[in-house]
Amino acid sequence: MSHVLFDFFGTLVDYDDGHARSPVKTAAFVSSLGQPMSADELTARWDEVWMAWETRCAPSRAEFSMLDVARSFLPSASPSEISSFVSVYIAEWNAGVRYLPGLDSLLRSLSQRHRLAVVSNTHEPDLVPFHLAAMGVLGLVDTVVTSVEVGVRKPAPEIYSSALDRLGIRASSAVFVGDNPTADYFGPLAVGMRAFLIDPAARHTAVPPAHRLSSVFDLPSVLL
Repeated sequence: MSHVLFDFFGTLVDYDDGHARSPVKTAAFVSSLGQPMSADELTARWDEVWMAWETRCAPSRAEFSMLDVARSFLPSASPSEISSFVSVYIAEWNAGVRYLPGLDSLLRSLSQRHRLAVVSNTHEPDLVPFHLAAMGVLGLVDTVVTSVEVGVRKPAPEIYSSALDRLGIRASSAVFVGDNPTADYFGPLAVGMRAFLIDPAARHTAVPPAHRLSSVFDLPSVLL
């Protein structure tokens, strides 16, 4: 096994699974466009538009982008206003992302014996590379494959195949590590990879105990 493929959110970082908690600056930006809106009003409306996209895309596992949602949210805005809106919103959403102490040392150690990659569901192509760079580990990763770039989200087999193709390896040469049983365990298994699930509460009993980790920091012990 030569390569380790990681999920990102919930695996390499902790994060708030949802929208920006208090999008005050985003609401102020929307208000500056002539649509007065409080942070609470923005959140309620954003959730409504977001869920419409989720409902539309879920059956096919097609991925949508932040720009897609923003265009639906602000249908009369110009392209530059849409882009600015997304930037402001993501900056506020990033406040809910928390880096794991010691992760950089873990990845540096793993990179001495394995090639590393990240395969993540995300609606913004630059988001994961941004955080990897901020954590000082982007240079340790051979490639970052995102659902918004591939066009489908995990567990669609195409996203794993895209990662394997970019790396030039067979599925049997890789192990996948993540925190979602469907996307990060059963999905990779279906295309022929080994997989480990981060499951600190031991909730996912369908996954064999030997394939469950308390945290990503347990990974070196199971790769021996």
